Amino acid sequence: MIRIGITGGMGSGKTLVCRIFKSFGIPVYHSDEEARRLMQEEPSLVTGILSLFGDEAFTEGSLNRSMIAKRVFQDRKLLDQLNAMVHPAVRREFVRWTEAQRSAPYLIKEAAILFESGAEKGLDHVIVVAAPEELRIQRVILRDQLSRDQVLYRLKNQWSEEERIQLADYIIFNDGKQMLIPQVLKLHEKFCNIYKKTLKG
Repeated sequence: MIRIGITGGMGSGKTLVCRIFKSFGIPVYHSDEEARRLMQEEPSLVTGILSLFGDEAFTEGSLNRSMIAKRVFQDRKLLDQLNAMVHPAVRREFVRWTEAQRSAPYLIKEAAILFESGAEKGLDHVIVVAAPEELRIQRVILRDQLSRDQVLYRLKNQWSEEERIQLADYIIFNDGKQMLIPQVLKLHEKFCNIYKKTLKG
């Protein structure tokens, strides 16, 4: 089983790229979505989150994401403490999920902080979705209804585009100039060929 990571900065278009891979029949594990689910359903995580943020971390049984996001983006230590609880749980869940994908030629793990969390170590290749910073800022403002200052503050807590690209095996450019589908298709064919070679070997 070939494991491919996909990452990129806020507004780079990771989700869109993953949808294209899915259209080719490739299973995609969305780490951030799974993290949110586990934070609500995993008893040990719920307990840990309550100890970090207090009772207001949950409202009517649902994770108070806006409050938690606001707190962690203002307090790096708090963010690190939350990540130290959540990342191991997501890794365990990914291992279980992977076991159910044996029939696919390869699978994809999508994560916003793939390198920052060290999750790339368990993967065979990593794709970085890249886009100019100003374009990413505008996308996030429109998508999340945030102010420019809020987006810039959040970007400061992420790795730079250059840092991610340095560690990437492959880059998909989502700059509004180059078409996405041909770039994804080219990589899809490459990974399928690698898989076929492993079967022969």
